[in-house]
Amino acid sequence: MHKSRLAGFIIDCQTGDLESATRFWSAALGLKVTAAAAAEHKYRALATAADEVHLEVQKVEHPSRVHLDIESDDIEAEVRRLETLGARRIGPVESWYVMEAPTGQRFCVVRVLRADFASRANTWND
Repeated sequence: MHKSRLAGFIIDCQTGDLESATRFWSAALGLKVTAAAAAEHKYRALATAADEVHLEVQKVEHPSRVHLDIESDDIEAEVRRLETLGARRIGPVESWYVMEAPTGQRFCVVRVLRADFASRANTWND
Protein backbone atom coordinates (compact mmCIF):
# COMPACT_ATOMS: atom_id res chain seq x y z
CA MET A 1 0.00 0.00 0.00
CA HIS A 2 1.20 3.51 -0.80
CA LYS A 3 -0.17 7.05 -0.94
CA SER A 4 -0.10 9.84 -3.50
CA ARG A 5 -1.77 13.12 -4.40
CA LEU A 6 -1.38 16.23 -6.51
CA ALA A 7 1.59 18.11 -5.12
CA GLY A 8 1.55 21.19 -7.29
CA PHE A 9 2.52 22.86 -10.52
CA ILE A 10 5.91 23.71 -11.95
CA ILE A 11 6.18 26.63 -14.37
CA ASP A 12 8.93 25.55 -16.78
CA CYS A 13 10.71 28.57 -18.27
CA GLN A 14 13.17 28.28 -21.13
CA THR A 15 15.16 31.32 -20.07
CA GLY A 16 18.61 32.51 -19.18
CA ASP A 17 17.17 34.72 -16.43
CA LEU A 18 15.33 32.71 -13.80
CA GLU A 19 15.04 35.74 -11.52
CA SER A 20 13.10 37.77 -14.12
CA ALA A 21 10.82 34.82 -14.85
CA THR A 22 10.23 34.38 -11.12
CA ARG A 23 9.45 38.08 -10.64
CA PHE A 24 6.89 37.89 -13.46
CA TRP A 25 5.09 34.83 -12.06
CA SER A 26 5.23 36.20 -8.52
CA ALA A 27 3.56 39.43 -9.64
CA ALA A 28 1.11 37.69 -11.99
CA LEU A 29 -0.10 35.32 -9.28
CA GLY A 30 0.22 37.72 -6.34
CA LEU A 31 2.52 35.33 -4.49
CA LYS A 32 5.75 36.11 -2.69
CA VAL A 33 8.94 34.33 -3.62
CA THR A 34 10.53 32.20 -0.93
CA ALA A 35 14.18 32.75 0.00
CA ALA A 36 16.57 33.22 -2.92
CA ALA A 37 17.99 30.07 -4.43
CA ALA A 38 21.70 29.47 -4.80
CA ALA A 39 23.09 30.28 -8.26
CA GLU A 40 23.36 26.60 -9.24
CA HIS A 41 19.70 25.89 -8.50
CA LYS A 42 17.13 25.90 -11.27
CA TYR A 43 14.04 26.38 -9.07
CA ARG A 44 12.35 29.22 -7.21
CA ALA A 45 9.35 28.46 -5.00
CA LEU A 46 6.35 30.74 -4.72
CA ALA A 47 4.81 30.99 -1.25
CA THR A 48 1.45 29.24 -1.04
CA ALA A 49 -0.67 28.45 2.01
CA ALA A 50 -0.23 25.06 3.67
CA ASP A 51 -3.55 23.83 2.25
CA GLU A 52 -2.77 24.97 -1.31
CA VAL A 53 -0.73 23.27 -4.01
CA HIS A 54 3.02 23.84 -4.24
CA LEU A 55 4.15 26.23 -7.02
CA GLU A 56 7.65 26.61 -8.44
CA VAL A 57 9.31 28.42 -11.32
CA GLN A 58 11.94 26.24 -13.00
CA LYS A 59 14.67 27.08 -15.51
CA VAL A 60 14.63 24.46 -18.30
CA GLU A 61 16.28 23.72 -21.65
CA HIS A 62 13.08 22.46 -23.34
CA PRO A 63 10.27 24.77 -24.52
CA SER A 64 8.35 26.60 -21.79
CA ARG A 65 5.26 24.87 -20.39
CA VAL A 66 3.55 24.05 -17.11
CA HIS A 67 3.66 20.56 -15.65
CA LEU A 68 2.21 19.00 -12.54
CA ASP A 69 3.87 16.98 -9.81
CA ILE A 70 2.32 14.05 -7.98
CA GLU A 71 3.83 13.48 -4.54
CA SER A 72 4.11 9.95 -3.19
CA ASP A 73 5.49 8.12 -0.19
CA ASP A 74 6.65 5.35 -2.60
CA ILE A 75 7.74 6.76 -5.95
CA GLU A 76 8.31 3.39 -7.61
CA ALA A 77 4.91 2.05 -6.54
CA GLU A 78 3.21 5.21 -7.82
CA VAL A 79 5.07 5.00 -11.14
CA ARG A 80 3.92 1.38 -11.54
CA ARG A 81 0.33 2.36 -10.67
CA LEU A 82 0.37 5.12 -13.27
CA GLU A 83 1.83 2.74 -15.87
CA THR A 84 -1.17 0.44 -15.37
CA LEU A 85 -3.35 3.46 -16.22
CA GLY A 86 -1.45 3.97 -19.48
CA ALA A 87 1.34 6.40 -18.54
CA ARG A 88 4.90 5.67 -19.60
CA ARG A 89 8.23 6.28 -17.95
CA ILE A 90 10.41 8.94 -19.52
CA GLY A 91 13.22 8.62 -17.00
CA PRO A 92 14.54 9.28 -13.53
CA VAL A 93 15.88 12.70 -12.54
CA GLU A 94 17.66 13.02 -9.20
CA SER A 95 15.06 11.85 -6.64
CA TRP A 96 11.95 11.90 -8.87
CA TYR A 97 10.58 10.33 -12.06
CA VAL A 98 9.39 12.03 -15.26
CA MET A 99 6.32 10.37 -16.78
CA GLU A 100 4.13 10.92 -19.82
CA ALA A 101 0.34 10.56 -19.78
CA PRO A 102 -1.35 8.58 -22.58
CA THR A 103 -2.46 11.98 -23.92
CA GLY A 104 1.13 13.28 -24.15
CA GLN A 105 1.45 15.58 -21.12
CA ARG A 106 4.62 15.23 -19.11
CA PHE A 107 4.44 15.17 -15.31
CA CYS A 108 6.65 14.14 -12.42
CA VAL A 109 6.29 11.75 -9.49
CA VAL A 110 8.16 13.29 -6.57
CA ARG A 111 8.84 12.61 -2.91
CA VAL A 112 6.41 13.93 -0.31
CA LEU A 113 6.49 17.73 -0.20
CA ARG A 114 3.74 18.88 2.17
CA ALA A 115 3.28 18.31 5.89
CA ASP A 116 -0.37 17.23 5.62
CA PHE A 117 0.41 14.52 3.07
CA ALA A 118 -0.38 11.49 5.25
CA SER A 119 -3.83 12.74 6.23
CA ARG A 120 -4.89 14.09 2.81
CA ALA A 121 -3.36 11.73 0.23
CA ASN A 122 -5.13 8.94 -1.64
CA THR A 123 -4.32 5.42 -0.44
CA TRP A 124 -3.66 2.78 -3.10
CA ASN A 125 -3.52 -1.00 -2.65
CA ASP A 126 -0.47 -2.21 -4.54
